[in-house]
Amino acid sequence: QVQLQESGPGLVKPSQTLSLTCTVSGGSITTSYYYWSWIRQPPGKGLEWMGALAYEGSNYYSPSLKSRTSISRDTSKNQFSLQLSSVTPEDTAVYYCARDANGWGTFDYWGQGTQVTVSS
Repeated sequence: QVQLQESGPGLVKPSQTLSLTCTVSGGSITTSYYYWSWIRQPPGKGLEWMGALAYEGSNYYSPSLKSRTSISRDTSKNQFSLQLSSVTPEDTAVYYCARDANGWGTFDYWGQGTQVTVSS
C-alpha cells in the first residue's frame, strides 16, 4: 500500500518561498512509470495541478506557475519537494501530493493534504 504524507510550514509570509515535502512509503519514487505530482485547492475553488516529477527525474510544470515552481527529489529518503516562490495570499490553499499512475492525470494515491496560509 502506497502512502504519501505532506509536511511543511502552515504559514508563509507574502513574497517568501513556500516549501513542502512529500514522503512516500510503500513504493519507490524511481519506479517506472509513475509521476509524482503536487496539486492544490484554494478555498472555494477546484483542484489545480501544479507540476510533477517523473520516475526518471524529469520535471513538468503548469504553464501558469512554471516561473515560480520547482519540484525536486531526494531518492535516498524517497521524498519529493515543492518550492513556490514569491507567494501571495492567492497561494493560500490545501496542498496535496499525489501519484499519477501513467502521466495522464490518473491519480491513484494521495496524501491527506496540508493547509498553507499566506499572510503577514
